[in-house]
Amino acid sequence: MEKIIIATRASNLALWQAYHIKERIEKSFPQVSVELNEITSKGDKILDKPLALIGGKGHFTKELEDEMLAGNAHMAVHSLKDVPTYIPEGLELCAITTRQDQSDVLLSHTYKCLDDLPKGATVGTTSLRRRMQLLERRPDLKVKELRGNVNTRLRKLKEGEYDAIILAYIGLYRLDLLKDIPYVEKLDFFIPPMGQAALGIEIVSSDDKVREIAMTLNDENSFICTKVERDFVSAIGAGCSAPVAVNAIINGDTLRVKAMLGYPDGSNIMHKELVSKVRECDNLGLELAELMIADGALDILEKAESIAFKDEMPQRL
Repeated sequence: MEKIIIATRASNLALWQAYHIKERIEKSFPQVSVELNEITSKGDKILDKPLALIGGKGHFTKELEDEMLAGNAHMAVHSLKDVPTYIPEGLELCAITTRQDQSDVLLSHTYKCLDDLPKGATVGTTSLRRRMQLLERRPDLKVKELRGNVNTRLRKLKEGEYDAIILAYIGLYRLDLLKDIPYVEKLDFFIPPMGQAALGIEIVSSDDKVREIAMTLNDENSFICTKVERDFVSAIGAGCSAPVAVNAIINGDTLRVKAMLGYPDGSNIMHKELVSKVRECDNLGLELAELMIADGALDILEKAESIAFKDEMPQRL
């Protein structure tokens, strides 16, 4: 019996994802047994500071990568949106699972939808991307930092710390938590972050047998779309926590990618999109980044970073 060890964060959602991949592998490869190596990442431990001030979402992946490089795991299962565009030498992001519903959702125990929120209502979100898009539409709202795992965030909402909060739909769906929330509104005007609602399978590059197994999990269209998104974010130099949104969608033989960036307060917003044939889209993310850079995107992002948390001092870990 062969054995594969999967490194995973220890949060409920991460464990759901890891068990999902474990079941898929064991079903396709009955001779393989899969074990989980559960790790509590720095991103899960430090809950009193915004993610952007402790190094961004890379703190959700670094310890898992360290375990693989140390020989303690063969692969890691990540929420792809949490995976930085830089992959350490010796590792590779080799498979992307079929992407599901990418929506952001507004949740509330009092108000049916975003338009019903009164002026000055408090909305919780960790994401500068969500803050930017929310305040572009509703500059009268107050946005308050929201950290903790999904259950902690929902408890804070229920206890009245927030009038509403914004989370990714897919995590709530996977954990069957939507039924407990009175009002759920999909924010269709929001552009998701790179990789939302897909899982990224990272492996040790030298392990051909594990690569062969991991590649059976890959969805070609999801791989193509998320590569375009990740190329865009890498080229524009935006970290996982920056106020940047990008989304690529395939329809037939056509791929459309749209992006936006701006200040976290919803001002100085830049929107752009490109369309190409799928067979010609290899460099589309880079082309979109070049267009936005030519129009001043780097200056906007530099300013956005300086004003995002002007009352807080960065903590380097």
